[in-house]
Amino acid sequence: MAKRVAVLAVNPVNGSGLFQYLEAFFENGVEYKIFAVADSKEIKTNSGVTLVVDDVVANLKGKEDEFDVVVFGCGDAIPKFAENAGKQYNQDMLAVLKAFADKEKLVIGHCAAAMMLDSIGVANGKKVAVHPYGKPAIKNAIATDEKFEVDGNFYTAQTEDTIWMLIPEILKVLK
Repeated sequence: MAKRVAVLAVNPVNGSGLFQYLEAFFENGVEYKIFAVADSKEIKTNSGVTLVVDDVVANLKGKEDEFDVVVFGCGDAIPKFAENAGKQYNQDMLAVLKAFADKEKLVIGHCAAAMMLDSIGVANGKKVAVHPYGKPAIKNAIATDEKFEVDGNFYTAQTEDTIWMLIPEILKVLK
């Protein structure tokens, strides 16, 4: 039985990255639901395209057992996170990522995903692929120069340009 996936889409989200995950899930019959890391279901891509997604991250918090996997769809995550770190939706996002990791569920992401996982202390000692600019920020995980990494329940790609290399590994465990 295919696993059920919760996709976190930051605002603005990198459309190229998000749509690679969604297309792979759709084409392979993987059930997913998209949660905006925002106050509303309406978000934008970092190229300005407006999207209306399924729900907001606040409504996923505490319901992590309804899903088997969480995907962090990056975008302008770090500057926007820094700008809005105190906002409840960002705190909810971190709590959701931590809950999935603590339950040893699959945690998938690209670009700044490794930075988020490192910041909440769930990737300690794990190999992670991270955007080259974010590599110096990794303190407790093991940031590599690989295009993607699979280490236990963590599946990370360096950037949206390397997600396609990670997708076959993701699909092996989702189907």
